[in-house]
Amino acid sequence: MAETARDAVTEAPARAGGNLRAVLPYADLREWLAEAEKLGEVTVAKGLGKDEEIGQAAELVMHSDEANCVVFDEIPGHEPGYRVLVNFFGGKRKNMTLGFPTDLSKIELSEAYYDAQLKDLEPIPHVTVDGGPVTENVLEGDDVDLSRFPAPFWHPDDGGHYIGTGSFDVTVDPDTGWMNLGTYRVMVQDEKTVGYYISPGKHGRVHRDKYLARGEPMPTAIVVGGDPMTFLTACTEMPPGVCEYDIVGAIRGEPLKVVRGRHTGIPFPADAEIVLEGFVDPHERRPEGPFGEWTGYYGSDMRDEPVMHVKAVYHRNNPIILGCPPQRPPDEMCRYRAVTRSAMLRDAIEKAGVPDVHAAWAHEVGNSRMLLAVAIKQRYPGHAKQAGHVAAMCHVGAYAGKYVVVTDEDVDISNLEEMTWAMITRSDPATSIDIIKDAWSTPLDPRIPPEEKAKGNMTNSRAIVDACRPFHWKDNFPPVNAPTQEVARKAREKFGYLLEGRDAP
Repeated sequence: MAETARDAVTEAPARAGGNLRAVLPYADLREWLAEAEKLGEVTVAKGLGKDEEIGQAAELVMHSDEANCVVFDEIPGHEPGYRVLVNFFGGKRKNMTLGFPTDLSKIELSEAYYDAQLKDLEPIPHVTVDGGPVTENVLEGDDVDLSRFPAPFWHPDDGGHYIGTGSFDVTVDPDTGWMNLGTYRVMVQDEKTVGYYISPGKHGRVHRDKYLARGEPMPTAIVVGGDPMTFLTACTEMPPGVCEYDIVGAIRGEPLKVVRGRHTGIPFPADAEIVLEGFVDPHERRPEGPFGEWTGYYGSDMRDEPVMHVKAVYHRNNPIILGCPPQRPPDEMCRYRAVTRSAMLRDAIEKAGVPDVHAAWAHEVGNSRMLLAVAIKQRYPGHAKQAGHVAAMCHVGAYAGKYVVVTDEDVDISNLEEMTWAMITRSDPATSIDIIKDAWSTPLDPRIPPEEKAKGNMTNSRAIVDACRPFHWKDNFPPVNAPTQEVARKAREKFGYLLEGRDAP
């Protein structure tokens, strides 16, 4: 990490061309934790058990945007210093995580992320180094023992202890050499084996299916404790052929340093906390799940899934597991996905040629997938429907979507109530809704009938709602009895003390 970036003041990042420029004040999870402590947003909880208490406490705090991140330490049955961190994306630290001022609203944060990190971003290739903090401890052969790590039992009806919820998997396409980072749940099967689920169509699944079709083991590295920016980038839908390490390098402004696994050659961050290296057997299957998923349901039951035999474990002294278990929306996962995926959604819509996109928002209550909103300045008949259909079918919006609402530019689409108000007052149920059938979904979708899941038919339908003023008579549409966004902003600045119950300054 460049010295200037590490020492940057989070409250006042540099500005370029009138736009905010992201400046990350951390290079790894520990530096991130130090920055969160400076913000006063870290709580340490000692003595909670991994079988029940950590999961209960995590569920409590991860539903609150105002709650601190929590570090669980002195976990019974494990060495002191072997820790679990949850709720990293909340409060002021969510802005810090992305390298922006802490006073930006969530949609301003998403727009800043879009401007600074997606538009004209030139990847910076990662570089291989001989070692790093992650190689402080290397366990191989008989020394591999996953039970030393406090993998929690996150939800009451889960099928096992999940070491990977805030983790990412590193895989390589056997045909092209393209390396991908993806976030998939990882369950501990035994001391030397893990199982994990990947939905069909995901990049990691594509790689795995290619190896399985060849009857060859797939080399894999699972990073259990990486820095938050790399984790968020791994969560985000990048185009095929793009390596997320190189996107992180572009965001940091310098190459990401990686070390290569001794058994697979797969690279992983030199400053990661814990890395599992091994091979996915092309033939072996073991029961995996159930697991409480991002839809708020146990959408995918226990089933036989491929397993990875761990050949080596790399970890820092006093390692930290980054935990991001999904809860019923909205939760922490919804918060971070909403910010990053909304930026990606706007980028995808504009790149498809849709003009005058004012904003895009992937709503938290739909876990940033099932309810999307787009605000446009209407320029021609059909403009709203065009924006809605592109949002529903572009790479960012295509997987497991349900509803897309398109509004005029005067609506704050990140505000669920305001978006709903526009939908119920500017749309007509009989004429404003288009339906797309047989779209890409997932077994995690609880609405897909069991008999269709049994046949492997993982599709759903989409509703595109035109919630704009009807184009042909929009100038005659009744005016809104509310101030413009700019006037409302000035009112908040001038009279905000009234909302806080304070006297006039």
